[in-house]
Amino acid sequence: MIELKSLNKDHMADVLRIQEHCYTEIEPESLESLQAKILSSPSTCLIAESCEGPVGYLIAVPIIYPHLPALNSPTFEILEGADTLYIHDLAVVSAGRGKGVAQELMRASINAAKSKGLSHACLVAIQSSQKFWEQFRFEVVAEPAKELMPKLASYGASAQLMRASKI
Repeated sequence: MIELKSLNKDHMADVLRIQEHCYTEIEPESLESLQAKILSSPSTCLIAESCEGPVGYLIAVPIIYPHLPALNSPTFEILEGADTLYIHDLAVVSAGRGKGVAQELMRASINAAKSKGLSHACLVAIQSSQKFWEQFRFEVVAEPAKELMPKLASYGASAQLMRASKI
């Protein structure tokens, strides 16, 4: 059985462990940057725990699209008028895969976003994950705004901006 909890500072060692396990193509983001996002929106940042301990997490924050937060930014502030849930990071270790952990994390975060009045979602797909995100109705943004190109490049050459127009 999987239990979802709001992420907080006490979970950071688990988040870093899961990141190390899951990210092979990019350097994981700094602890300071992750904490800034988590502390800004605890209802949309979640950790999944099983009897084996933490097996996955999701960090998502409200933004005004298309103003994505910069990777590794030491600060993050939710702006008035936020309209989009930015799925910043979703990671699940081997022990949690194939058990619906990612789907549970996404469902809970999206429900929290809807309760905040958000109606869209976006993300930057990395490590060839576009197909995974399509199951949640995300589509690749064919021509991202030019101002986003440096931010997308910071995620690696294969990074793709994706958007779900209705959550």
